Amino acid sequence: MNSPRTRALILAGGWDGHRPQEVAARISQDLTAFGITCQISETLEVLDHPEQLANYDLIIPCWTMGELSDAQWNHLDQAVRAGVGIAGIHGGMGDAFRSRLEYQWMVGGQFVGHPHVGNYSVHVHDRCAEITAGISNTFFYQSEQYYMLIDPSVQILASAAYDYDGRVVEMPVAWIKMWGKGRVFYSALGHDPAEFDQFPDAWRMALQGMSWAAKKIS
Repeated sequence: MNSPRTRALILAGGWDGHRPQEVAARISQDLTAFGITCQISETLEVLDHPEQLANYDLIIPCWTMGELSDAQWNHLDQAVRAGVGIAGIHGGMGDAFRSRLEYQWMVGGQFVGHPHVGNYSVHVHDRCAEITAGISNTFFYQSEQYYMLIDPSVQILASAAYDYDGRVVEMPVAWIKMWGKGRVFYSALGHDPAEFDQFPDAWRMALQGMSWAAKKIS
């Protein structure tokens, strides 16, 4: 459980197809059980003010595509390196700010396509106690399956076999890493918010990952 004063900033915007406002509202509501109070911003202007970013424990991008100015990226980079966590799901974090290569490096991966949409199984093979507690070793999922470019330094928590174009590879689904002193968590699951009602293990992993990322390194 986080401190009752733990604060998260959710950036809700970008491509409407991922319903960022709805996702942000659900995250904000459900993170209260983890002692996290959320503020939702529907613009990126908050990134123009580094002194404000330093007041948060966690930043959650729900902003598929879009662009960051040089100053906005620098302020975000500095905040995370100084210890503010960053965490998110699906395209809201893993397909945000496509032209900003440094952002992709911070996240640890970048969406490149979802040639498979349908059923697949997610295998949890790194039992990170705070993030994977209470989650099945293998759980079923049905949605877009993200094919991603991955930073080889990430600590993979869960993956799924990706069968495409005659080749089968084990594709990371969720991971953690560090960016300076900041904790980073990402899960590729969550194209439609309703999926989390149908597949609660995916939502539990996302919330627990966000809670983990909000805890600063002492």
